[in-house]
Amino acid sequence: MDLKFARTDVTTKPKKAELEKIEATLEKQESAIFYFDRENSHKDLLALQDFFEAKGKSFYMNEVKYGLADNEYMYQVHIIN
Repeated sequence: MDLKFARTDVTTKPKKAELEKIEATLEKQESAIFYFDRENSHKDLLALQDFFEAKGKSFYMNEVKYGLADNEYMYQVHIIN
């Protein structure tokens, strides 16, 4: 999986998301919300879902639009222990 977090500025490139850091965050917290960039493939996000559901966690994913253009969106992922 090659996942990227959502951009914080339109002109910057998205930062890579490491699975180990996501797992470490979930060990410290009961639940967490992550925002992923539109450059991520839907297939990779579904693989992320399968990974966490196999560990017994609940996984919810939504597409969040932040502008009027078709390419102005990001993915919101909420993972609950």
